[in-house]
Amino acid sequence: MAIRVLIADDQEMVRAGFRAIIDAQPDMEVVADAPDGVVAVSEARRLKPDVCLFDIRMPRLDGLEATRTLLAGANGTAPRIVVVTTFDTDEYVYGALRSGATGFLLKDSGPTLLVEAVRAAASGESLISPSVTVRLLERLTEPVPEGPKASHVLTERELDVVELVARGKTNAEIAETLFVSVSTVKTHLEAVRAKLGVRNRVGIAAWAWEHGVVG
Repeated sequence: MAIRVLIADDQEMVRAGFRAIIDAQPDMEVVADAPDGVVAVSEARRLKPDVCLFDIRMPRLDGLEATRTLLAGANGTAPRIVVVTTFDTDEYVYGALRSGATGFLLKDSGPTLLVEAVRAAASGESLISPSVTVRLLERLTEPVPEGPKASHVLTERELDVVELVARGKTNAEIAETLFVSVSTVKTHLEAVRAKLGVRNRVGIAAWAWEHGVVG
């Protein structure tokens, strides 16, 4: 089954470029594109794509609000959302992470990273542009209000898993590192997600950096 992708960007040339890249892949197809967030949310609910590529700055409803709207009350049925943006001029990416976006790319990341991000999102993994990661970590390592220590919230094994997630490891890589099965890793991640009240592994990684789990 092909990965079904929806593209939302207010620039027609960007939509056309992304469509050409994705439709050229044997395992992907673009099911729709949208010029703004309102149309994107409507089409995503109607067509139920596997992955959505959302620009941040769009008319009527920006990518951040579109992400929140689409994921609100979805109970795991919403598509995976990858934010594609010009990070240096966009201050909303951190908010999109907290809203449940699965990945982040700069618009000039190139076709290879775009395709990899779609495949990663479809499989429940995350891909974040290296330069975006640096900018995010600069924000996430700023002092946070005092709260429960990480060791008081998660078990020692859960902390091991969380640290590896924050370092960008896949489930298979985490399983190999900790000498456990992939299903065990998934069980730990589900427990961590529930304890922390986050939507996905990107939220887990953000929590890890904020609370000093990763040095």
